[in-house]
Amino acid sequence: MKFVASRLSGAYTVLLERIEDERGAFARTWCVREFGAAGLSTAVVQSNVSTNLRRGTLRGMHYQVAPNAEVKIVRCSRGAIFDVMLDLRPGSPTFRQWEGVELSAANGTALYIPEGFAHGFQTLTDEAAVEYQMSAFHVPEAARGVRYDDPAFGIVWPVPVSSLSPRDAAYPDFPG
Repeated sequence: MKFVASRLSGAYTVLLERIEDERGAFARTWCVREFGAAGLSTAVVQSNVSTNLRRGTLRGMHYQVAPNAEVKIVRCSRGAIFDVMLDLRPGSPTFRQWEGVELSAANGTALYIPEGFAHGFQTLTDEAAVEYQMSAFHVPEAARGVRYDDPAFGIVWPVPVSSLSPRDAAYPDFPG
């Protein structure tokens, strides 16, 4: 794996090193030694999968507050998504900045999203599946979110939103 630093402090794109032959390809997607050597969190306590039926589905922007803040490693295992990470750490040099990356089953790319970031994605294809590795357990009382279209961030989504949960639509404007 190759870890490419994002322009957002502490975030990384994780590129697979594929070995290909006439049968297809093989690539390691997780290795505690490689993540640790890169100075990244190696705690994984929970894995999740999100299946999404329609192109344009938007999920996010979600995070958990301390002491339940979580690192996320996100990969698209079917179809394609536009994945967005948003730095909500007040002392960070990239506070309130976002970055979007296309993740797909074809490119195998993943994102390493540090604690203190909100995360969300929009499906670029029908039948998209997204897999997450989490460093902390889900704690409903610690769950928070910011609105996907909050003008404080100016996130630009690539396609019109076709589906959004009432919870995600109802988050208030970000303070400040």
